[in-house]
Amino acid sequence: MKNEIASNDLLFLCEMGLDPGIDHMSAMALLNDIAERGGVVHSFVSHCGGLVAPESDTNPWHYKISWNPRNVVTAGQAGALYRLQGKEIRLSYEQLFERENTVEVAGLGRYAWYPNRDSLSYLSLYGLQTVDTFIRTTLRHPDFIKGWKNLLQLSLTHDEPSYSLPNATLSEAFAHHFAKSGVETKVTQLREKDPLFDTQLQFLGADADKTPLGTSVFTPALLLQRALEKKLLLQEGDRDMIIMLHEIAYTISGENREVVSQLVVKGEDQVRTAMAKTVGLPLAMAAILLLQDKIALRGLQIPTHREIYEPVMQALKNEGIAFSETERSVM
Repeated sequence: MKNEIASNDLLFLCEMGLDPGIDHMSAMALLNDIAERGGVVHSFVSHCGGLVAPESDTNPWHYKISWNPRNVVTAGQAGALYRLQGKEIRLSYEQLFERENTVEVAGLGRYAWYPNRDSLSYLSLYGLQTVDTFIRTTLRHPDFIKGWKNLLQLSLTHDEPSYSLPNATLSEAFAHHFAKSGVETKVTQLREKDPLFDTQLQFLGADADKTPLGTSVFTPALLLQRALEKKLLLQEGDRDMIIMLHEIAYTISGENREVVSQLVVKGEDQVRTAMAKTVGLPLAMAAILLLQDKIALRGLQIPTHREIYEPVMQALKNEGIAFSETERSVM
């Protein structure tokens, strides 16, 4: 397929949104700069999250949906594969949230992260086959991670079994699932042990909430999705927020250095979101460049080529989507 695309003088440009997309372009700009200065990278960690802006953060999950709610539920189902200090690590969905990993975001405080799918598939694409650490992650508020870990214990992300409960409310559907899956005792234990999770579960509608579920047949994952859609919705005037953060450690002229590159974008309101802007603009900009004959590259590609990322990143900067870098020497 790849050869056929190229032989027909076509460009199939994939992974050209936010993540993947802007992450590839911004990372390659940094990595190529380091390589051109004679540096050798030994650690690459890239974080990205679609979040809620602090001024619109009004619920105990510290999260509101700005993208596909189904993907919020299933994002970690494939587990994760990454490299850490020379060792390849493979984690299941449940294991993703066992460790509390955090990173400091300048001006916003600490956010939690969990490894994102198969990071190692990008090693060769980034030219980093020999690095000791290579991780791509998803960012969330620390309280979200804690709550999600508990939801996993209650089997609420499973796509089976299928339940039939006509005209159910959210609370009735939650109670039905807890009873049928045999986790009622676990629910009580988690809520007694963790007052935050008790509040989070109440917020999703698990207690006497008469909000209609909206479907007569549902799986645990669909129940959770419907609850998220109803309870974590961006309200009028709400602003979402995108955070992207690259942490790159490298050696140059015998000196160990670290560069941190950060992007924060906030939406205008619940319709003109940061998510829509950062997902949609990169591909639109690449299409314009292609129509202007400013991209000669052909074949099946992702935007790790200078010919693509330099003009697109400049166009994004013109729209206010720009990274800031800090660099320091490390012992």
